[in-house]
Amino acid sequence: MKDNMESKQAILQKKYARIIKGIAEKQNISIEEALDRFYHSVTFKLIQEGVADMHCMSDNYLVDEFIMEWNGEFEALAKQQAS
Repeated sequence: MKDNMESKQAILQKKYARIIKGIAEKQNISIEEALDRFYHSVTFKLIQEGVADMHCMSDNYLVDEFIMEWNGEFEALAKQQAS
């Protein structure tokens, strides 16, 4: 059981690395800045908590989700849906 959990964590860490690299490339920022932004994002928390199986989404989808969050598009969409 411990090996299974360690394997899942290793897979997630690799996924996070790909997402962070994608964020840096699409946002034209350093890996360090992308890393900091990613680990302080709602998107990261949702992936980590397994909400809506976010961890199963493609890397590109998650990069785009992060960028939408960072650009404030989540807030605008939530306000629009609340109206």
